[in-house]
Amino acid sequence: MVRLSEIFTTGAAVELYQRKWALRYGFFQMPKEKNGFTGDDQYLTWPHRGAYGPFLKSWAMMMEFERWFTINSHPGTIRLLSWLDEANFASYQEATALLKANPPDLSVGSGAGATIPEAARAFRHKYGFGVNFEQEFSNNYFLFSRLGWNDGRNETWTFSDANWSTSLGVNIKGNGWHRPEDAFGFAYIVSGASRDNQEFLKVGGTDMLSGDGNLNYDPEKVLETFYDFQIFKAFHFTLDYQFVANPAFNRDRGPVSIFGTRLHWDF
Repeated sequence: MVRLSEIFTTGAAVELYQRKWALRYGFFQMPKEKNGFTGDDQYLTWPHRGAYGPFLKSWAMMMEFERWFTINSHPGTIRLLSWLDEANFASYQEATALLKANPPDLSVGSGAGATIPEAARAFRHKYGFGVNFEQEFSNNYFLFSRLGWNDGRNETWTFSDANWSTSLGVNIKGNGWHRPEDAFGFAYIVSGASRDNQEFLKVGGTDMLSGDGNLNYDPEKVLETFYDFQIFKAFHFTLDYQFVANPAFNRDRGPVSIFGTRLHWDF
């Protein structure tokens, strides 16, 4: 089976489905500015904000292979992802050299590339790979894991400042305590920065979310747990807690506790 799905805002994706595997490819436009609104946001915000970068110079493409299998009659899935982006990226090495020559004014704030010299930017490529694994081991619980890596030479444009990340977790259904529609889970995530990124942050560089003038590097570590509680058939309430050590890869920051809630209603 072949399925073509059009994304009316930013791009398009095509998917090929077979009995035991699927292959997907997508091409999407990138925002003109780092962590900025895209062109479609002009129709969704007031006052109008956002723009796409040049069509042939600011884009993201990705490909994913998904394979389904069973172990002792329990389903499992593995997904392999690769991606390539092009945008007006700043080179970490070039930005670091410029910031050493002219230390940044940290009063302008941090995040969203506030201290990145424009001279360090040019249209460049960034690429990465990912692996996602899920396996059910009984009718009550399944294991999941993710690995991700990018080349770490250029600044972050969207999503996450991490240049590599790994996670492992488990999801447990509530059958054991007579709440079959409830779920409990926990996960451990470790994320880090490339050598070029570390040097950039040490001299006062600020990326999308990380950077505050200096860096005492250590990978960021997160322990997350949640409980999903069914209030009635179509309504769920979830409590979530995250403990973050070395936030933004900085040993001198944190730890931080983050609490969250979510309401989910099917209709």
